[in-house]
Amino acid sequence: MSLSTLNAISPIDGRYRNKINSLANYFSEEALIKYRVQVEIEYFIALCEIPLPQLKDFDTSKFENLRAIYTQFSTEDALEIKDIEKVTNHDVKAVEYFIKAKFDKLNLNAYKEFIHFGLTSQDINNTAVPLSIKEAMNDVYVPEYMNVVKKLKELSKEWANIPMLARTHGQPASPTRLGKEIEVFAVRLEEQFNLLNDIPSAAKFGGATGNFNAHKVAYPTIEWKAFGTEFVQEKLGLQHSFPTTQIEHYDHMAALFDALKRINTILIDLDRDIWTYVSMDYFKQKIKEGEVGSSAMPHKVNPIDFENSEGNLGIANAIFEHLSAKLPISRLQRDLTDSTVLRNVGVPFGHTLIAFKSTLKGLDKLVLNEPKFQEDLENNWAVVAEAIQTILRREAYPNPYEALKGLTRTNTKINQKSIADFINTLEVSNAIKEELKQITPSNYTGI
Repeated sequence: MSLSTLNAISPIDGRYRNKINSLANYFSEEALIKYRVQVEIEYFIALCEIPLPQLKDFDTSKFENLRAIYTQFSTEDALEIKDIEKVTNHDVKAVEYFIKAKFDKLNLNAYKEFIHFGLTSQDINNTAVPLSIKEAMNDVYVPEYMNVVKKLKELSKEWANIPMLARTHGQPASPTRLGKEIEVFAVRLEEQFNLLNDIPSAAKFGGATGNFNAHKVAYPTIEWKAFGTEFVQEKLGLQHSFPTTQIEHYDHMAALFDALKRINTILIDLDRDIWTYVSMDYFKQKIKEGEVGSSAMPHKVNPIDFENSEGNLGIANAIFEHLSAKLPISRLQRDLTDSTVLRNVGVPFGHTLIAFKSTLKGLDKLVLNEPKFQEDLENNWAVVAEAIQTILRREAYPNPYEALKGLTRTNTKINQKSIADFINTLEVSNAIKEELKQITPSNYTGI
């Protein structure tokens, strides 16, 4: 059975494949192989640029031919490497043999033993994977994230002057404005994104146990640590972790996953709030012809986009959390568990991407039901009690909190008239009474 979106086990490769196609260029098996080839080729070129004595006569005009091995990498190339792996039972060694075969075709066989020279497989994996994550972040994640933040900012401005009854503990509280409540989420997301930007994309590169043992024994006069740092940072655009064991310690990668998880958590909070506002009838939803909200109830237009987003963010966070907790832990100088779990690194990105798109789709469908906002404010005149007692405090009125508590903390309906009647009983000047009577649930919204 050939793999299709109908028989894929994972929904990100099945039902939602069209939403996350772009991630295949970074997190698929073919993409991982391509990144490995890229690192191997760039490493060989870097050795030529030292140059090692045996590579000093290498024709530098051939560098572009070498780079074409990964820039023009194809699915057929990936399949060829997988066939080699069936024999080697080692994925990185299969890449080395593939490149050596390419060298033979380019009549460069005299130099092919300097492919993967002095390296261990983790020098390739621990550069290829961080590079793939960095590029996926820049090319796919950030644009989708920016779309969500941009939409929230637009809505915060559009709804900046819509007064809204706030609810703390689910109960009516001091009024706010809808735009401000949306802005809260935009600012939270931006602040976490700023923290995320401070996290380096770290990579390990230093031989079998991180000490450049093989490099130093072969060429003891070369400053291999400086070479490794320059290669990782200048050629690959990553940060060189040193010292390390055989593997990268993954502390920075764990920090990245934790930061992504926090961003997702903020969006879960947003999804649940908007879902609740829809249930309160603060928003209607645009109706698309032909869509069905319920298989049994024809009237329903469900907030399914926010529910879909919340579910996918939860799955993403569970995997991000496992990755960030597991990856920094390795037995002694290494074990294989990091490689095992890293093969799933694209999965939480996939679920996150689906969630971003679902939240954005849901926000685009919202239709403001402004009369409902006004209705709730009008039905909750008790919320101006805070404003009245605060002004009375300003005027040194005796026990203002207790006075307002006596008025409002009852089961009796509080309305504009009862508030006005109460104000008239206060022993304050007429000017203060008029000031108090100007306060309404719709204008008591603060800054």
